[in-house]
Amino acid sequence: MNEMRLKARGWYEHLSVLALTLPALLLVSVVIFVPTGWLFGLSFIDDNGEPSFINYTRMIELPSYITVFKTTFMLSGLVTVLSVVIGYPLAYLLSQLSRRTANVLLIAVLLPFWTSLLVRTYAWLVLLQRKGLINTALYEVGLIDEPLRLVHNFTGAAIGMTHIMVPFLILPLYASMRAIDPAYMRAATSLGASASRAFWDVFVPLAMPGLLAGAALVFVLCLGFFVTPALLGGGKVIMIAQQIDMNIRLYYSWGAASALGVVLVVASLLLIGLSAKLARLALGRGSKR
Repeated sequence: MNEMRLKARGWYEHLSVLALTLPALLLVSVVIFVPTGWLFGLSFIDDNGEPSFINYTRMIELPSYITVFKTTFMLSGLVTVLSVVIGYPLAYLLSQLSRRTANVLLIAVLLPFWTSLLVRTYAWLVLLQRKGLINTALYEVGLIDEPLRLVHNFTGAAIGMTHIMVPFLILPLYASMRAIDPAYMRAATSLGASASRAFWDVFVPLAMPGLLAGAALVFVLCLGFFVTPALLGGGKVIMIAQQIDMNIRLYYSWGAASALGVVLVVASLLLIGLSAKLARLALGRGSKR
């Protein structure tokens, strides 16, 4: 009898929680799933309003689409690697400082978020142009004889996007590093491991989930980047988001734009799922070590 009462009470609590979360679930369904479903359905309609796979076959047959995909993934991958190279040492430094000092320095990491993305992009345009501050300084000290091509190309887009993406890598990585108990490193050194061996065999595997989460976040955000590559690329670096804009604004092809949007959503979900899987594997290996 008591077991039946406990089960009934458990069901009542579950129903109460469901009733409380139902408005939020309905809101999420309306705001996210309904537009996504509409986008998915629209991607299978051609320019004449007829059901067709033309919007997807076009991505495989046309070289311009292949170039767009190649540019998008290459630039996103490069920015992710650069963000890791820059952000990992900084996150490690912050994790080794006292919490008060680290919190103060984190303000410098978060400071770019207080400035508009468009303003930061135009600032890089001023710095990287032919007669900008960087080329002028290098010329005056005699390091170059003619201005370097740092903007309106792949290089300029990569520099601007890396500056914007680095904080998105540092924050989850710092949280993961800060959660590592320093006793693990002391235990490794007490067992005869050198400082570098303890770092690579203990610290790096334990911090891997944060690194994978930050890298996946940076890569997914880069896939949908629009403003920075459009301005710093000078029209020579076309990514998926820019192609979607051109399909709607120039060709008024909502089906083609929707198909690209669907591909972008699917690619993002696959990357997030893969990073979560790798993070669980890395965490399991780190705990075994």
